[in-house]
Amino acid sequence: MMTRFLTSVAALGLTAGLAAADYKLTILHTNDIHSRIESINKYDSTCDAEGEAEGSCFGGVARVKAKVDEMRAALDGQNVVLLDAGDPFQGSLFYTTYKGAAEAEFMEAIGYDAMAVGNHEFDDGPAGLEAFVDTVSFPVISGNLDLTSEPLLKGKVKNHVVLEIGGEKIGIISALATDTVETSSPGPNVVFQDEIDSLTADVEALQAEGINKIIALTHVGLAKDLEIAEKVPGLDLVVGGHSHTLLSNTSDRAAGPYPMMAGGVPVVQAYAYSKYLGELTVTFDDEGNVISAEGEPILLDASVTPDADIAARVAEMGAPIEEMKTRVVAETTDTVDGSRDVCRAGECAMGNLVADAMLDRVKDQGVTIAIQNGGGLRSSIDAGEVTMGEVLSVLPFQNTLSTFEVTGQTMIDALENGVGQIEEGAGRFPQVAGMKFTFDPAQEPGARISDVMVMEGDAYVAIDPAKTYGVVSNNYVRNGGDGYKMFAGDDKNAYDFGPDLADVVAEYLAASGPYSAYTDGRISKK
Repeated sequence: MMTRFLTSVAALGLTAGLAAADYKLTILHTNDIHSRIESINKYDSTCDAEGEAEGSCFGGVARVKAKVDEMRAALDGQNVVLLDAGDPFQGSLFYTTYKGAAEAEFMEAIGYDAMAVGNHEFDDGPAGLEAFVDTVSFPVISGNLDLTSEPLLKGKVKNHVVLEIGGEKIGIISALATDTVETSSPGPNVVFQDEIDSLTADVEALQAEGINKIIALTHVGLAKDLEIAEKVPGLDLVVGGHSHTLLSNTSDRAAGPYPMMAGGVPVVQAYAYSKYLGELTVTFDDEGNVISAEGEPILLDASVTPDADIAARVAEMGAPIEEMKTRVVAETTDTVDGSRDVCRAGECAMGNLVADAMLDRVKDQGVTIAIQNGGGLRSSIDAGEVTMGEVLSVLPFQNTLSTFEVTGQTMIDALENGVGQIEEGAGRFPQVAGMKFTFDPAQEPGARISDVMVMEGDAYVAIDPAKTYGVVSNNYVRNGGDGYKMFAGDDKNAYDFGPDLADVVAEYLAASGPYSAYTDGRISKK
């Protein structure tokens, strides 16, 4: 494993005379596991037995357990702490089935020392988080939540925790993104406080106790973590999550170095989905100042042999999930056509179903347009009973809903991208809801779209290029997949980690009674 020395005694203006009192702490950390209990493939969705046999799988809790045990053995006698920066919930059928019980069991078995509350821990309301906290023995913390009026969580989620490691007291503080009220279901009794104000107060409280080594374990995203590192006095390190960011000194896909420095404070994050185990070794002087921070996330690929006991338990708990795939979730009156040649060339019934379902799910958030890439639709659904397995065959990628804001002109540009490679049968073809448009494949790419209309009230009106519209898509498209780079970036007021798209479609089908597939001319071809 490659590491890089990022800060030094000289760089921080300290002297070598302090070396005798140096204290080293290795932080192992994960974030945003999102219920990837089983191993994952390169698309971050569940890997199958064939993939394991080929050596092409990553992560899964059995690999996390194996690597954590290996690191603890290698660092025997040294100071080690294992932290999670939130969102073990939501993202696979293990969560759909066990509602956090699987995550609790396996995190307990792995041996975490502390965990931050993530926004998805509220996906089943305060009761879902309460059940998790009651199950695990390690502290679950979040300092900017006022829970005094929430009886299910009052006294159960602490502001911070103090861990004694190697004879030194380590303060762990935490904060959760304040927009959780929009991205999850904390309910009316959970009150959010400003992250920086809350963390500053918690640092002061720990310092008043004589604690001078303080780590922020946060679920706010990298941009906010960097701001926290700059603005919260007395903070030594930020271990973050929420933005699913890979920081690395060796990967060409990294968003920045590991650690990333802000205000002289190291900030780390280790992607998501159990694919990496972060490893950072921090050296403190006897006054609690960080004098070095070095490390690199460890890729949990096929070179890591999964822990046999955990793997067996995963298989045991996975058996009913295989049965779940045969569970009937809805009924259709006729075939919902999701065939590749249709959905990548024009309006298709499956595209309408998925786009309608997405828009229906977020319509109360001021979102009026849905767009789904045709290539994300992988099969049709036959007439009659619909199983969850059939829905998953249509939407196998474990994509999540993303909401964001763009101008009308950006939306037009996106549609041009969508029809720009129609001759090649490219997967970028746009299936939509809340809008309609015409395209002319005889024109040059970039000049094929016309007559773009959006639904306002009960009528279609011409799209306004200067107006801002709320849009919903899947996280792949939102983050620039299939050429939709105009949707990517941190300036779109985006939220990329909504519910699983397959679950959204299954629930929409169920609520529709017997569903009748249709097309309505929302996409027309000249």
